[in-house]
Amino acid sequence: MRSTRTLQVLIAGAVLVAAALAPPPLAGAHPGPDDGATAVAKARVAADELMGSYEPVKAWFPSSWWNSAVALQTIGDYMEHTGDRRYLPQLDNTFEKDKGVFPAGYLSGDPLLGNFTSRAIDDSEWWGLTWIQAYDLTKNRKYLDMAVTIAEYVEGYWDPSSCGGGVWWNGERTYKNAVTNGLWIRLTAELHNRLPRDKHWLGRAKEGWSWFTASGMINSAGLVNDGLTSDCKSNGDTVWTYNQGLAIGAGLELWRATRDPKLLTTVRRLADAAMSPTGLAPGGILTEYCDAPDRTCDDNGKQFKGIFQRYWMDLADTTHDRRYVDFVTRQAATIWNNDRDASDRLGERWSGLTNADHPNAYDWRTQASALSALIAAVPSQPPVRSLSATTDPALPVIMPATVSGTHVKVRVGLQATGPAGERLPVAIRTAGPTGWTVTPARLNLTLRPRGNAVPVQASVELDVTVPAGTPDGRYSVTATATSGSRLSFSTRSDIVVAHRADFDTGTAAETPWLWDADGSQSNGVQNRFADGHSYFIYRFPFPSDATTASATLTIDNEFVVQASGDGQTWTTVATETQPFHDGENEAARTFDLTPYLGPGKAGYIRVADSFPDDGWGGRVYHVTATYN
Repeated sequence: MRSTRTLQVLIAGAVLVAAALAPPPLAGAHPGPDDGATAVAKARVAADELMGSYEPVKAWFPSSWWNSAVALQTIGDYMEHTGDRRYLPQLDNTFEKDKGVFPAGYLSGDPLLGNFTSRAIDDSEWWGLTWIQAYDLTKNRKYLDMAVTIAEYVEGYWDPSSCGGGVWWNGERTYKNAVTNGLWIRLTAELHNRLPRDKHWLGRAKEGWSWFTASGMINSAGLVNDGLTSDCKSNGDTVWTYNQGLAIGAGLELWRATRDPKLLTTVRRLADAAMSPTGLAPGGILTEYCDAPDRTCDDNGKQFKGIFQRYWMDLADTTHDRRYVDFVTRQAATIWNNDRDASDRLGERWSGLTNADHPNAYDWRTQASALSALIAAVPSQPPVRSLSATTDPALPVIMPATVSGTHVKVRVGLQATGPAGERLPVAIRTAGPTGWTVTPARLNLTLRPRGNAVPVQASVELDVTVPAGTPDGRYSVTATATSGSRLSFSTRSDIVVAHRADFDTGTAAETPWLWDADGSQSNGVQNRFADGHSYFIYRFPFPSDATTASATLTIDNEFVVQASGDGQTWTTVATETQPFHDGENEAARTFDLTPYLGPGKAGYIRVADSFPDDGWGGRVYHVTATYN
C-alpha cells in the first residue's frame, strides 16, 4: 500500500504559509443574493468550463454555427461584466478564421457566403451582434465594420411587399418571424448607438420596431409568438423564451437611441408578461416549452433561455426595478444550487429536473445558456477582489481493489483577482466522507493578484484514500477556500466507486468514464459519435490486483476502435470496413483489456471514424466494463 503523499503546491504565484485554519462556513451557506465577489467567481468557473469546448482550429464550438455566435457573445458579456480579458484571443481567432467563404457542412449545414452571412438570415444577425460585442470590448474598428457589413446584407431581406415589411427568416423568403426581426431591431439600434452622426440605422430600427409591434406576433397576453402565417397573421406558435427576450432587448436598445418613454412602457409590458403566472417562469424559474419532463430540447432550444437572460440583464441594469433584479437573483441561485455538477457543468433545466426517459442535458450549449444567468447576477460595477476554486478531476471514478484502500489524486485549482501587488492570504479546508482520509486537511497560502484582466492561479494536490470495502456509489470530497471575512468559495470532487461500468452514452452516468471527449458529439441518450478526425476515449481504472478485464460497446456505423494501457500508445482492435450510415451494423462488441492490466495502468478504449471524409463516424449506444 502506497504511503499518503503530502501536499504539493504548483508554483503559480502561491507562497505556502505555515498556519492552522479555523473551519470556515461554506460559501453560499447564508440565504439571499450573492455578494459581487461570489457572483464574479461563479461566472468565472462557468465561463472557463464553457471555453473548454471551444475548438481553436475551426474556431467555433462544434458543431453549431449560430449557437457558436451566441456562445462567443456570452463570453464577451462575461468579459465585459467582470473585467476578465483572457478570451479576447479566441474572439479574434474566430473572426480571422471564419470570415471567409465555406462550403456546406464545414462550419454549418448551409454554405457560408463570407463575412459570417448565409441563407439563414437570423444566423447572420447573431454574428453581427457578436462582433459589436467584440468592438465594445476592444474598440477595434474591424469588428464594428463587420457588423455593418452583416447588417447591409440583412437589409436586403427587408421586404415591404409582404405583410407590409419585416425581414425574411431565410434566403428563400418563406417565413417572417419574431427572432429575425427582434435581432434586426437590436442590431440596427446597436449600430446607431456606436456610429457617430448615424441616421440610417436609427431609421431602420424605428421602422423595424413599428412593424414588429403592429405585426400581431405580440399576443394579447403580452407574449411573443414565433411568427406569421402566409396571410400575415400571428401563427400562435410556441412562445419561446428567446423571442420574448429579444423583443425586450430590441426595445431597450432603441430606447437608448431615442429616449422615447413609450418604448420602455412596451418593454415593461413584455417583461411583466414573462413573469406572470401564465408566463415563462412557473414557480419563478425560467422554463422553456421543451424543458417539460416529457420533452427534450433540441440543440437550438438548449440556448434559448440564455438569450432571454442576456436581455433581461439589460432590463434589470437599465431600470433597476427590484422585481427584475430579484428575477435575476432567483435564476442564478437555482442554477448554481440545483443545475450544476461537480465540474461546474450547467444543465438545460435550471430547476435541475431530470428523469430516466428525458434526462437533464449538459453540453456547451446549456453551459452558455446558464452562464448568461450567472453573468446577469454580477454587479454593474464588479468588485476588484474575487476568489474561486475548482477540482480536477471533478468526477473521478475508481474500480477498487479487493483488500487495500485506493488512492485518488485530486487537484484543487484557485483563481483570484485583486489590486496589483496586493498579497491575498487564502486558507483551504478539505473534508471527505466518514472513514476516508484527505491529506492535507488544512493549509494556508498567499496569492499575488495582478488586477482582474488575468486572474492569478495556483493549485494544490490532495491525496484521497478510499477505504477497502467502500460500497459502490458517489462520494463528495470538498475544499473550501477563504480569504478574510469576505471571500469564500467551495468546490467538490464527486468520486464514483464502481466495480463495473454500465452506462448509456449521452447521460450523466457516462461522464465519469469519458476521459477525453475530443470533438465527439452526443445528441441525446444512447448517441455519442465521432465524425471526421474527432474521437472519444473511455478510461476504466482497473485495480492493480485485477487478473482479467473486458469492455463491451454497443456500436455501429463507420468505427475504428483502439485499446491502450496508458492512453498514449494505441492498438487497433476493430475496424468497420463498409460505409454504413444508418446503424444497420449495430451490435454489441466485446474487447479484451487483459493485456493492458498492471500497476499504474488503466484500460482505455478510443472510438474514431473509419471513413473520416463522409461524416458517419462510430456511434456508441451503451458501454459496460468488468474485471476479476
